[in-house]
Amino acid sequence: MKIYTKTGDTGETSLFGGTRVPKNNLRIDSYGTVDELNSWMGLLRDQPVDSEVKKFIIEIQDRLFTIGSILATPPEKELLKNGKERLNIPKISDENVSELETQMDQMEEDLPQMTHFILPGGHQSVSFCHITRTVCRRAERLAVELNASSPIDPQVIKYLNRLSDYLFVLARKLSKDLQAEEIKWIPKKH
Repeated sequence: MKIYTKTGDTGETSLFGGTRVPKNNLRIDSYGTVDELNSWMGLLRDQPVDSEVKKFIIEIQDRLFTIGSILATPPEKELLKNGKERLNIPKISDENVSELETQMDQMEEDLPQMTHFILPGGHQSVSFCHITRTVCRRAERLAVELNASSPIDPQVIKYLNRLSDYLFVLARKLSKDLQAEEIKWIPKKH
């Protein structure tokens, strides 16, 4: 099978179910940003993080492929003619969201209490984590925008919201593990 099909040479692509849309369609932008997020997650997995974090990142990447598939399927194409779901994959569940919360709670046990906003940075791995977090927020915003015009599974938005929180806590954990300084943002007085 060749990787190139030439079907997108005119600026259009196909969604799951065959609907052709321009490549700048909101649905394409939405799942394309999730794909970008997944690539950043892979970069995080390549950083000096412990084996349990690496293992959990792989789980997150699996969930992001699920989210991308959900976003790539327009509502009118979710069911096949025989009534079965087009996507024969596990959906995003409350348990998936809870797993993110559990991981955050465990990481926060060993972190100093936050009293101020923190400037992103301090170590390259920490910066990668913050960039990943901001890409996640963009993916969430696009999913919310898509949902306003074409309803999507609400678990997608919930998961992306919680994932960005997870990435913030992971950045703090990396700062601690890598002995990077967390610089507090303290607004200057007039």
